[in-house]
Amino acid sequence: MNREEVRTYVNQYCRLRDVQFAAYELHARKHNLTAKELFVLDLIWFAEDGCLQSEICERLSATKQTISAIIKKFWKLGYLSLSEAESDRRNKIVRFTDRGREYTNNIIPPAASAEIDAMAELEDRDIVELVRITALFSDSMKKKFEEIKDDK
Repeated sequence: MNREEVRTYVNQYCRLRDVQFAAYELHARKHNLTAKELFVLDLIWFAEDGCLQSEICERLSATKQTISAIIKKFWKLGYLSLSEAESDRRNKIVRFTDRGREYTNNIIPPAASAEIDAMAELEDRDIVELVRITALFSDSMKKKFEEIKDDK
């Protein structure tokens, strides 16, 4: 395929990605959250033993300041607890308090269920292929963006 044809597919893919992201945004807004806050709550929800702030930063490709601000907001509301990680006392383990789990119970499980239900509508082989191709594309995107030189 030539670059112009590929560009057409990139545009189609980006529109589809935008539809997916908009679904998360709309769900987040229903609960007076940003999508980033929703994603942080999601990661904590599915981390049975809590998760490190650094893991959240890495997973969401977010700065430490961004994630710290989000965690601080929910900590002040009494939804999260923070404890020092044994391996690195500067890194905090983030967990839900009972109040936080109660608050998040109406947000994260319905969203997770919607994701599962949506994917379950696909054929098994299509699910496997979707994940396989998305992983290939994502890895390639990451590499290509890392190759972009900064003009500083």
